[in-house]
Amino acid sequence: MNRSFENKSTLITGGSSGIGLALAKQLAASGANVCIVARDAKRLDDACRQVADCRISEKQTIDTLQADVTNPNTLIPLLKKHMRVRGVPDLLINCASAAQPGEFDQQDIDVFRWMMDVNYLGTVYAIKGIVSEMIARGSGHIVNFSSIVGLVGLYGYSAYGASKFAVHGFSDVLRQELKSTGVRVSIVFPSDTQTPQLEYEERFKPPITKVIAGATQGKILSADAVAAAVLKGIARGRYVILPSADSIWMYRAVRLVGDLAYPILDWLVHWAQRKIDRLKDGQRQENKTDPDKVSGQQVNELHPDGSQQDHVDHP
Repeated sequence: MNRSFENKSTLITGGSSGIGLALAKQLAASGANVCIVARDAKRLDDACRQVADCRISEKQTIDTLQADVTNPNTLIPLLKKHMRVRGVPDLLINCASAAQPGEFDQQDIDVFRWMMDVNYLGTVYAIKGIVSEMIARGSGHIVNFSSIVGLVGLYGYSAYGASKFAVHGFSDVLRQELKSTGVRVSIVFPSDTQTPQLEYEERFKPPITKVIAGATQGKILSADAVAAAVLKGIARGRYVILPSADSIWMYRAVRLVGDLAYPILDWLVHWAQRKIDRLKDGQRQENKTDPDKVSGQQVNELHPDGSQQDHVDHP
C-alpha cells in the first residue's frame, strides 16, 4: 500500500471509468478519501460501489458528484458545496477527457468545440472551483491530463491534439504561478490506454492514423497500470509524469530532435499512404482474377465507419 495518500482527501473528474476509475480505486486502496465527478448517474453509482470495495477502512469517505465539467455554472457550486462538507481536497486530478479523431476537413466544427470544452475548459473550470481554497490553506496538488498528442501533432488529431496542447501550455503557466503558494502542479502525458475511450476512438481513426499507430505503438497498457504509474509520479512530486514506455520515448524524442520531428512525421504519413495504396492495388488485382469474391475487407478495416456521435461519457 502506498502510504503517501493515506487519510488524504482526493477529488477526480472523469472518475467513473477508465483511468479515472482506476485512480479512484487505487487511492481508496491506499487509504485516501475519494470523491469522483462524472455526468452519468448510473455509471457514478456503479463506480462508487467499486471504489468503496477497495477502501481499507470504513472510516474512509467515498463521495460522488454528478456534474458535467463543461458547465461551470453547475460544476463550481457543487465543488464549493462539497468542500464545505468534506474540506478542501489535498489532491485534484483532472481526468475527464474525450477524444474523436478524424481528418480536419471531414470533422464538424462542433467536434472541435466539444474537445476544447471537455479536455481544456473542463480542466480549467474544476481548478477554478478549488484552487483559491488550496492557496488560502497553503497546500494542495493539482494533476492535469494531457496526452502524447499534446507533445507533438499527429495525423488525424487536429481537434483532440489542440485541446491537449492547451492543457499542456496551461499547466506550464499554472505551475509557475502556484509554485510560491505551496500548491503543486503535475501534468500527465499518457499514450493509448485500454479504456472505453480508446474503443470509441478506433471507430473514427483515419486509415493513415491507424497504419502509423500500428507501426509505432508499443504495448497498450491497462488503465490500472497507467494509474499506478501516475500515483507513483504524484507521490514523488514530479511535474511531468510519463506513465508508459511510449510516452517516455516520445517526450525525450521531441526534445532531442526539435524541428527534425517534422520531416520524420512527414515521412511516416507518406509511408502510411503508400502502404494503403499498395493494399488497395493488391485488392484490385485480386478482384480482377476472382470478381465473385467479396473483397475490400482489409481496406475497410482501415477506415472508420463514418458515423457520428454527439457526446460520450467522460472516460
